[in-house]
Amino acid sequence: MTVQTFNRPSDYVDAAREMASSGRPALARLLAEEAADLTPDSAAKARILAEFPGRSFRQGD
Repeated sequence: MTVQTFNRPSDYVDAAREMASSGRPALARLLAEEAADLTPDSAAKARILAEFPGRSFRQGD
C-alpha cells in the first residue's frame, strides 16, 4: 500500500485530478482549494481553481 503525503500544493492538485477522474468533483474541488491556499502566486491559484470549477463546499465560503 502506498501512503499519499500532502507536503506541497502539487500533491493536492494530483489528488484533485485523481478524484475528478474517478467521478468525485466535490472532493476534487476541496483538494484544489487546499492547493490554492498553499500557493503563494495569485495567477497559479487562479489556474488551479479554474481547472476544478464549481462552488466551494467549505463552511464560511
